[in-house]
Amino acid sequence: MNPKNANPLKWVPSLYFAMGLPFVVLNAVMPVLYKDLGISDAQIAFWTSLIMWPWTIKFLWSPFLEIYRSKKFFVVATQVLSGALFGVAALALHLPAFFAVTIGLLAVVAFSGATHDIAADGVYMQELSSADQAKYIGWQGAFYNLAKLFATGVLIWMAGWLFDRFRPAAASDVAAYGAAWPYVLYVVGALLLAAGLWHVRVLPAGVNAAAGSASLADGLRGLKEVIASFFTKKHIWYYIAFIILYRLGEGFVMKIVPLFLKTPLAEGGLGLTNQQFGLFYGTFGSAAFLVGSLLAGYYISSRGLRRTLFSLVCVFNLPFAVYALLAWFQPQSMWLIGSGILVEYFGYGFGFVGLTLFMMQQVAPGKFRMAHYAFASGIMNFSVMVTGMASGFLSDQLGYRIFFIAVLFTTIPVFVMSRLVPFTHNDEPKDNK
Repeated sequence: MNPKNANPLKWVPSLYFAMGLPFVVLNAVMPVLYKDLGISDAQIAFWTSLIMWPWTIKFLWSPFLEIYRSKKFFVVATQVLSGALFGVAALALHLPAFFAVTIGLLAVVAFSGATHDIAADGVYMQELSSADQAKYIGWQGAFYNLAKLFATGVLIWMAGWLFDRFRPAAASDVAAYGAAWPYVLYVVGALLLAAGLWHVRVLPAGVNAAAGSASLADGLRGLKEVIASFFTKKHIWYYIAFIILYRLGEGFVMKIVPLFLKTPLAEGGLGLTNQQFGLFYGTFGSAAFLVGSLLAGYYISSRGLRRTLFSLVCVFNLPFAVYALLAWFQPQSMWLIGSGILVEYFGYGFGFVGLTLFMMQQVAPGKFRMAHYAFASGIMNFSVMVTGMASGFLSDQLGYRIFFIAVLFTTIPVFVMSRLVPFTHNDEPKDNK
């Protein structure tokens, strides 16, 4: 197989599934794992938030990836490294100081995962034309977000299923979870190692950095130039504001929704068990996410991003209205809850690709395309991280009902901006530059 001529469908889906998996496991699955193993909420919230920093500041080392080896090299290397570290973390769960040890290991996974994101996006933008970027953006978004649904659905369901098998012979619930969760981390590690082996074969190699041309001084000069040129782009401050506001509502609800779904009805939640939680996200959520992401890609490809951006923002923010309705009415029907999750994830899958393509086609173009895309996505992650850190305090103060209503008001600015945002670069669907 010649990777240079490989059909993008052979590597785009697997590349972005492998990109999403470490991020979601660290951000959404590990808090559940630590909760099951008896760690306090305060420690979980602090440390699992802190280790996500590499995704926010990854632009700082993105220039160094431009001057050494190829983007394919970094993609494969980080997939293999992250897979191995998840396996080590699984073994470390049996240690008395497992929390400190695994947090340290996962901090390295975070750095590896953030580096993988830079290189993977670089391959995507380097190997595909603007028209093909729009054509395959749905596949990219679908499989990135499929990793989220696999992790929050299948992996959490698997932990609950294994817990039921180990519980009769275990001394306590914590001991049963301690026996179950290592197998989940082994699965994550195996998937990433398999992805690395697959991408050795099918991923385009791209352009290698010139031998002997790279140095630390080159990298530092490159970083300075990357940052300076980023902030001199036309309309950049408008673009930064748009990126921050696009996912503002999502940032507020991301950490709260799992707590809301699992909180007992008497306390304002929906009272789902871990297995119900995993089942809904792994079935209703995954199907709706995949369909929404794929449809959005072809929708944008046929009409262009400028003409579709407002409608993408509308659909993206639809889930927050669903959360508010679920909080106010607290339905006990599993069909109603599942239908709400279906609407939620279709909207999220459909709307998320709009921001991704906007950053690729309006913010990233130029001499430092890969580094500037990493910078833009870092700003996006910073917005989600900061709002997520504040969301727990706000939901405690307001209660779920008022909290989700308040989130709806935070989405108003992005509706306005999406109608007014200027486009610097041509986004016509037949643009093959």
